[in-house]
Amino acid sequence: MDILIYSALAGLVIVCVYGVMLYNSLVDIKHSVSQAWSNIDILLKQRHDELPKLVETCKQYMGFEQETLKQVISARSQVATAREAGNISALGSAENMLRTGLGNLFAVVEDYPELKASEKFQHLQARISGLENSIADRREYYNEAVKINNVRIEQFPDVIIASWFKFQPRDLLVFDDQEKHDVNIGKLFG
Repeated sequence: MDILIYSALAGLVIVCVYGVMLYNSLVDIKHSVSQAWSNIDILLKQRHDELPKLVETCKQYMGFEQETLKQVISARSQVATAREAGNISALGSAENMLRTGLGNLFAVVEDYPELKASEKFQHLQARISGLENSIADRREYYNEAVKINNVRIEQFPDVIIASWFKFQPRDLLVFDDQEKHDVNIGKLFG
């Protein structure tokens, strides 16, 4: 009789320890997603701060296409709104608009040799391009963390712990298909 009780207690302890290990693993994954998002958020804020400087530098050259600048400013505002709200799907859409606007801005700069030669403009262009590359790298890390989170909270037996403690799936940060295609240089300069 005692062996049966000890076996049952040992089995219960093993199940509890296993449950705690699963819970701790899910918490670690959840925080990895948050950390990955925080890394993107920091880069988005840095780029957000650089864009007005770029727009002001471009405005200093009379005749610069105002519509292109308005497109960048509007997209910047939409990115900030989506970022502050934590709306990942809206952020992806706003990022597409901003990338298109920046691509158009950098293409139009070709028509302004003084602006293109400006040391301040070159510095800002390099800084923003560097931030764009970093955002792309961090986006991959974020999406991988989200994928791991989403898969784990659906797998058995993790799904039991995840549902008890209300672990939630997270959205991937995706951009529209247009970003995946090659840039039509003729359209940009046409």
